[in-house]
Amino acid sequence: MMDRPLRFCMITTFYPPYNFGGDGIFVQRLSHELAQHGHHVEVIHCLDSYLLLAGREPQGTYQHHPNVTVHGLRSPFGFLSPLATQQTGYPFFKAARIRHILAQGFDVIHYHNISLVGGPKVLEPGRGIKLYTTHEYWLLCPTHVLFRFNRAPCTQRYCLLCGLFYKRPPQWWRYSRMLRSALKHVDAFLAPSRFCMDKHRELGLDLPFAHMPSFVPAPQTAPPTPTAALDGQVQKPYFLFVGRLEKLKGLHTLFPVFRRYPKAQLWIAGTGNDEPRLRQLAQGMANVRFLGYHSGERLQALFRSAAAVIVPSICFDVSPQVVMEAFRQCTPVIVRNLGGLPEMVEESGGGFVYGTEEELIAAMDPLLAHPSRRDELGSRGYQAFLRYWTPEAHLGRYLALIGTIARRKETELRR
Repeated sequence: MMDRPLRFCMITTFYPPYNFGGDGIFVQRLSHELAQHGHHVEVIHCLDSYLLLAGREPQGTYQHHPNVTVHGLRSPFGFLSPLATQQTGYPFFKAARIRHILAQGFDVIHYHNISLVGGPKVLEPGRGIKLYTTHEYWLLCPTHVLFRFNRAPCTQRYCLLCGLFYKRPPQWWRYSRMLRSALKHVDAFLAPSRFCMDKHRELGLDLPFAHMPSFVPAPQTAPPTPTAALDGQVQKPYFLFVGRLEKLKGLHTLFPVFRRYPKAQLWIAGTGNDEPRLRQLAQGMANVRFLGYHSGERLQALFRSAAAVIVPSICFDVSPQVVMEAFRQCTPVIVRNLGGLPEMVEESGGGFVYGTEEELIAAMDPLLAHPSRRDELGSRGYQAFLRYWTPEAHLGRYLALIGTIARRKETELRR
């Protein structure tokens, strides 16, 4: 099976430019990498879901690789289509179209965020090796994030009440056997972190998991070194936060620390629903800068020049790409001791893990006092990036897993 180009079908709710977060970007990157290596990829995603949540068409366009065919599904019933899927767990208005596409025949059907494009029932149609990546915790949690009442990581389940708190209609299919029955159609579940894999098992889903770290594109230039200030003038050292401005990302927990930390600035790259509240909390803090959204070379320059990237998430982050992006630029990280973050630091040696404000300060101080220490940690992070988180590393593991499953299925057919 691996001696010829393969046919892949990616099924995901969001896909660029109809996309909000990291899962859609990952699907786009994986599709592109497979296409670059001669495989054929088709992507099924839901335009109605994006338009329901965004309220408008996306800005900008995206050029797809010639080997990637994108099916943006749109129903004449508009927003009622994803709402029906959310409620029933079934593709409903899009079922016929999905079945028609899958009938073309694929070697691999790879599911990602299927919450609004098809629900658990979308796992059943189609033949081929079936994979599912747990980018978040949708299999366990109606809100995807295991962040109870938008306050704290979920350690005790209040799914019905918590869903209502998030203004999500109850999904009664979650209290039936629909999900467990549909999951039997999947050959392997890909977990970007061991923590994510363990959390699913801890909460009752003992599935055939494979640890499959994510990836980010390789840097476009040679391995970077610390650079001069971005604005062409001498700047006070800064620590960098990059990400969505939402409560679960924990940015608000950094303000009390930087109020009493005049040695460095906190630069914030990102936007989000929590931005007005965060700006209010940071009022009067001369060492905090909100930079807005950045991407491309400008964002890479922000990474390169930072003393470190701080990831203060107060939720069970699975495997944040911001850590890989920092390592790609030879920049160390300081991460909260929660979710999948600590294992990324342990595997790389490229930063520090903290649990208290005092431990955060103890991690920041040596990076400012000893630039060589910052460079040493950044170099370790970069070497780990080359080992674990490049497209080549990911594709090698990914195709090897597919080959293993294919051989197992062939053996089973001979019996």
